[in-house]
Amino acid sequence: MERAAVIKWVKFISFGLLLLGGLNMLFMGLFDFDLVGGIFGGADSVASRVIYSLVGAAAVTLLTIILVRAFKQEPSAA
Repeated sequence: MERAAVIKWVKFISFGLLLLGGLNMLFMGLFDFDLVGGIFGGADSVASRVIYSLVGAAAVTLLTIILVRAFKQEPSAA
C-alpha cells in the first residue's frame, strides 16, 4: 500500500475516533451518560480505557497533521 493511501486511512480512522469522542463528551455534558463506558462495560473497563486512549491518540495524530501542513514551507518561486 502506498504512503498516501496509508495516510488517508489514518486520517479517516482518526476522524471517526474523534467523532466518537466528541459524541461521548456531548452525552456526558447533556445527559451525564458515558456513551463509551455504556457500550464497553463501564468507564473503568479495559475496553473503555483502550477506546479513550485511541481517541486521545487520534487527536494527537490529527493535530500533528494540521500543524505540519500549517508550518510547511512552500518552495520559493524566485
